[in-house]
Amino acid sequence: MIEGTLKNLPNEDICLMLTVPNHSWVYLCDCGQASQLSVADCLKVNAIFISHTHIDHFCNFDTIFRHQLGIQRTVTICGPEGIAKNVQAKLLGYTWNLIEPNAVKYEIREIGLDNAITIFEITPPSWDIKLIETIKDEIIYKNDVFEVKFTSLNHSIPSIAYLFETHPKTKIQDFPFKAGKWVKELKEAFEQNLPEKNIQIENSNYLAKELFSYIFVEAGYKLGYVMDHLASEENFEKIVHLFQKADELFIESYYLEEDKALALKNHHSTAKNSGLVARRAQVKKVNPVHHSRKYNHNIQLLIDECLDAFNQTKT
Repeated sequence: MIEGTLKNLPNEDICLMLTVPNHSWVYLCDCGQASQLSVADCLKVNAIFISHTHIDHFCNFDTIFRHQLGIQRTVTICGPEGIAKNVQAKLLGYTWNLIEPNAVKYEIREIGLDNAITIFEITPPSWDIKLIETIKDEIIYKNDVFEVKFTSLNHSIPSIAYLFETHPKTKIQDFPFKAGKWVKELKEAFEQNLPEKNIQIENSNYLAKELFSYIFVEAGYKLGYVMDHLASEENFEKIVHLFQKADELFIESYYLEEDKALALKNHHSTAKNSGLVARRAQVKKVNPVHHSRKYNHNIQLLIDECLDAFNQTKT
């Protein structure tokens, strides 16, 4: 399972931290000014997923790299086309005569047209952008715990939405024998499609296929992150397609429906539309986040409007 924790207070810029049980690293979705993001959090960040680089989604990157100087490892940054220059511009705003060349490395993955992903590296002290390669893939990031898919939404500029999905797990249930090394061997035989593999249990031999009935596959946990986007059918179709039946969705609830004209003008959705598209995608849980400062006096109105739309009876 992936757990999402907001590092911003409701009236602050958006910053979502993702953690996985028994996993050393943490992951950030956007890095707006967020008072709950600690130094310890920054030190453990292994990848950052930027929706777009409007100031309320990117201004706190300075704080993050401030605490990552000296970690001597690679941190991945994913985002829309141009994110490498955005990162470089931040870094070049400071003087670096005392930094070691191996203090930190940033691997930048830019999402372009037709799922083209261009990969760059940026290292101190010059912070030059080095082109590594361009690939085409629906997966922007993958590790031993989860993979990340994406779609590009219209916010007058590209705004990237991300789907985090843990890998399926092979498990054994109702087995009549004591645990042993055969458990790992049987799982491997199942995953590698080796039905004739010999499995020894308590001095008896079995073909793996004779034991497959005790195996089940636990589906991965799906967590979605959708920020600024125009309330348009094109965007809604992309959201429904990528996040269909997701376990959890964090989605912008920036304006009330009564301010829909303002939302359209600024290429945002409304809280109501966010709830409706989440329901349309059949997600299990929706988390309304990222609210306009216009409503700081009563942010609960936005949250309630989104949840009411999400929970209404289907017709």
